[in-house]
Amino acid sequence: MSQDYRPTWRKPIGIILLMLALVLYAAAIAAFSGTIGQWHVAVQTVVYIVLGVAWLLPLRRFLIWMETGRWG
Repeated sequence: MSQDYRPTWRKPIGIILLMLALVLYAAAIAAFSGTIGQWHVAVQTVVYIVLGVAWLLPLRRFLIWMETGRWG
């Protein structure tokens, strides 16, 4: 471990924000589940796959920010 290591607030705050965002995202998807549940099964499958992967798109930049303090 290097001597210039200093813990930052970004990692604990980032983890808390990530968990909060995932809970809010899941709640938003659950709020639409009644509507989505009325669609054809094949359409539901595609929608849930897309929504299940969509939250990963901003994750890379967020993790970079947690590690370095820069957004990209």
